[in-house]
Amino acid sequence: MAGIGFELRKLLRTESYLGLLRAYAYASIISSGPWVFSIIGLIATGVLALGVVVPSALITQFQVTVTYLIMASLVLTGGLQLGFTRWVADRLFEKRSQDVAPAYLGVMLVTTAVSGLLGWLVALLGFGGVDNVYRVLVVVGLTLLSNLWITTVFLSGLKQYRAIVALYALGYGLSVALSAAARPWGLDGLLVGFLGGQFLMWVLMLWLVLRNFPISRPITLDCFRPRQMYLALLAGGVLYNLGVWADKLVFWFTAATSNPVIGPLRASTIYDLPVFLAYLCVIPGMGIFLVKFETDFVEWYDKFYTAVREGGALQDIARYHDGMQAVVREGLYQILKVQALTLLAVYTFVPALFGWIGISTLYIPLFLVQAVAASFQVMLLAVLNVFYYLDRRRDVVLITATLTILNFTLSAVSIRLGPEFFGYGFAVALLGTLLLGLVLLQRLFRKLEYQTFMLQ
Repeated sequence: MAGIGFELRKLLRTESYLGLLRAYAYASIISSGPWVFSIIGLIATGVLALGVVVPSALITQFQVTVTYLIMASLVLTGGLQLGFTRWVADRLFEKRSQDVAPAYLGVMLVTTAVSGLLGWLVALLGFGGVDNVYRVLVVVGLTLLSNLWITTVFLSGLKQYRAIVALYALGYGLSVALSAAARPWGLDGLLVGFLGGQFLMWVLMLWLVLRNFPISRPITLDCFRPRQMYLALLAGGVLYNLGVWADKLVFWFTAATSNPVIGPLRASTIYDLPVFLAYLCVIPGMGIFLVKFETDFVEWYDKFYTAVREGGALQDIARYHDGMQAVVREGLYQILKVQALTLLAVYTFVPALFGWIGISTLYIPLFLVQAVAASFQVMLLAVLNVFYYLDRRRDVVLITATLTILNFTLSAVSIRLGPEFFGYGFAVALLGTLLLGLVLLQRLFRKLEYQTFMLQ
């Protein structure tokens, strides 16, 4: 997972401010590129469709449909993203790389079958009165995006970071271009264009996977056998994605804060736009996350467990343990500091920026609250990352379940309290979950050497 560190160390080795800037800029692009391209691609498609797609409500239907497809596919595959990646890592550790490609294709087969079945059930039962082409595109979109997320995480494990960013840029660029070309066909044309770019991206990712792991055996479902994938990882992946989207779901399906768009899909005009724009504010923090946790932390982590496996001196093991703990502390502090500076800059310039891009200044308070919440989410990701490395799966389930419950509950409370409290449910839920994670992490490091040896 820390293969990007080799590239970053080359840039940091120059010992200059330019090298430091290049390293963190590179890390920010690598870590944030996919979702930045997603947000910009959806906005660009909507802008290009204005004046061509009539009525303009069809543009909203397109953006809402894609948003729901992204949300549903992330929640549906969140468990497999973690569980299968860990299964692959275990097979590579056992020098059984020939098992990877058949299992990956098996996962694609199961994902396609499950997402396709669920997609058809929703399309047939939930979209009464909607044309059949739209229904088919919804099913295809859910299936395609589900396969795409698993392949993206799989390539991340193979250290194909540059390829992922390049393919997301290519895929979303093509989605925008195809959607613009298909604008005369309305909603169906926009969706066909979007899915065309996603399909090309997935095909190229599939080619990269099979280039790294050539097929030498038929497709297998070995990874779905009992005790092959950890249930805690499956649960943690689903709960994390559900927890992140919980506040959006509450606002979407509360009548006072939303309106129907198409079929069963609803949108919250007052909530959606500032929430998604706020995620652009975490790009600097994600750069720190990648440098400190996917590079510096793993260096000490590898030293610690290598010393444990190979019978290293106790004083060396203790030193490596202290090094891991120091990197985590320093990394969280760096993320907090960078995000605080980012939020200060955003607070200063957001009125002028919103005026320039034509967004009402009434959105600013909610946008700022969501920007703070997104910063908490970056820190929570860093904490969860450490738990995953140290293989504390039950702690991850506890943390992600807490996030899900708090976000659903506090978001509903914020709606009852009134518009001035919108967004605070998500922010407080993330803050509470982050504090829980920090307490558990401190307890873990205090007992790490004992647990490492005594639980064998």
